[in-house]
Amino acid sequence: MNTELDKHSVISARALRKQYGKHAALDGVSFDIAPGRIVGLIGPNGSGKTTTLKAILGLTGFEGELSVLGRDPRLQRDALMEDVCFIADVAILPGWLKVGDAVDFVAGVHPRFDRSKAERYLALTKLSPKMKVRSMSKGMVVQLHLALVMAIDAKLLVLDEPTLGLDILYRKQFYQNLLEDYFDENKTIVITTHQIEEVEHILSDLMFIRDGRIVLAASMEEVGERYTEVMVGPQQLNAARALQPLGERSVFGKSVMLFDGVSREQLAPLGELHAPSLADLFVATMKGSYP
Repeated sequence: MNTELDKHSVISARALRKQYGKHAALDGVSFDIAPGRIVGLIGPNGSGKTTTLKAILGLTGFEGELSVLGRDPRLQRDALMEDVCFIADVAILPGWLKVGDAVDFVAGVHPRFDRSKAERYLALTKLSPKMKVRSMSKGMVVQLHLALVMAIDAKLLVLDEPTLGLDILYRKQFYQNLLEDYFDENKTIVITTHQIEEVEHILSDLMFIRDGRIVLAASMEEVGERYTEVMVGPQQLNAARALQPLGERSVFGKSVMLFDGVSREQLAPLGELHAPSLADLFVATMKGSYP
């Protein structure tokens, strides 16, 4: 593997390590994220997701090398944050906060915030400047967050479990608006989430992290080419298992096996072929991560 940082990447990491006592939250993590990509950083609780984000945002020290938008977040955090927008859990805003105050606050702290753009978005909603968060529906809170995010001309948007606590309707609305009204080829988005199914359709790249290590880093195109699910006929079980599936599960009494890197020509005689969902791929990859 190339050990030099990739100067063309939005984020380039080499051998990141972070210890909390005897526990290695990051254990030699290396990856590159190119511009104009939407990347899902997926892993169980305690896998290193949050520590990775904290390192990217300059919120924690670490060993190794890390470049974010060409800067070292340990040494150049103030300059870096002018080009970065970070959002965690859009469902949590203080009940006393007014819409107008939220706009004023972001305008005061982020140099790339466009107040007029936020106000144009808010004009399309039922939100008014004096409305307080405590009087809003969950959908309205999402609209307020979106108005603030979309008015920031950031090169890198980091979303840490952004839709926790939201109903499925509002989670879908959040990602739909993010894709249609915010994202373009000049922006890069990194998302951590437990709701894999809801981001699957917007991701361009996938990273699975487990025990402080990246266990899968691939584009969605590569994932589609590399992994295949087969609903195996009863007569073909032994032949299928001989090809060492990554995982096996039962659906309506039939065995469904997930294969990594086995050609479709080899798999076709064994049964019906499908592209696996990210959720099924995640479960198979993280086997043994949960008690």
